[in-house]
Amino acid sequence: ALKTEMPPQTLKKVLLMGRSNAGKTSMRSIIFANYIARETTRLGYTQNVEHSHVKFLGNMVLNLWDCGGQEAYMESYFESQRDHIFRNVAVLIFVFDVESQNIKDMQYFGLCVEALKANSENPKVFCLLHKMDLVPEEERDKVFQAQSEKIRGIAGSLSNMCFATSIWDETLYRAWSRIVYSLIPNVEALERQLTIFCEACGADEVVLFEKATFLVISHATKTSFRDSHRFEKISNIIKQFKLSCTRSQSQFSCMQVSNSRFTAFVDVFTPTTYVMVVSSHPAVLPAATQINIQNARSYFEAHINSADGAASEAG
Repeated sequence: ALKTEMPPQTLKKVLLMGRSNAGKTSMRSIIFANYIARETTRLGYTQNVEHSHVKFLGNMVLNLWDCGGQEAYMESYFESQRDHIFRNVAVLIFVFDVESQNIKDMQYFGLCVEALKANSENPKVFCLLHKMDLVPEEERDKVFQAQSEKIRGIAGSLSNMCFATSIWDETLYRAWSRIVYSLIPNVEALERQLTIFCEACGADEVVLFEKATFLVISHATKTSFRDSHRFEKISNIIKQFKLSCTRSQSQFSCMQVSNSRFTAFVDVFTPTTYVMVVSSHPAVLPAATQINIQNARSYFEAHINSADGAASEAG
């Protein structure tokens, strides 16, 4: 039913792969199904391939294939199911258990790369070195660099990025925000419009979040900030707060945080986004910021939907 309602070009096929027990389903459940980290221990193993459609930002739909990592399944992906699994893939997310010493991790990743090259046009590859919290902190950079170098050697000409991740901190949001950012059509135009909006508000920074997942979509920054990981930290904090509201039978709508140095608003923006506006200028009144957010809503909703439409026509 979904495919008949939406233009097929808006479907973005995303493969989530990796050997069994790497943590694929746990991270998918945290990002898309509103699990908290400690709840993922009750999740079972994925059987073969689990398909899900996730509506994301206007008319874009993520066609997510969570591929079970047991050895028998992995072998079938590269043999009897190879053309079916790897056809028309927009993004491959390959999850490595960072503590695993099994040589099949890299072997399977290499087979994925070969199958993508044969069956998909310009796919993007994201490798998550997962469970990094289990590595002693002083060794993490060394481990990450060594693994990333191996991965880049195997990926070759394919566009690829590596991330160190854990379900216990904001690193998971950083990686997945970057993944969905790569799928957004016409994102440069969206960023230009956010910059204009930021200037009109007299804000230091404006950040756009996807409504359901609270992944960062885009941002405009006018002032330098020390914390380069602030976006994913905010994603994590507000997502947890939203879940707390839900568990107490309340609904999160908006929030304002103020102190002597800044005022931050988080508010519903379009039907599929939230916006955060941060201002440190004492002359910028909170009421004025709220009016600016209200006035910009319809414009950004039209812009996001038209960007999806343009991508559909181009497809």
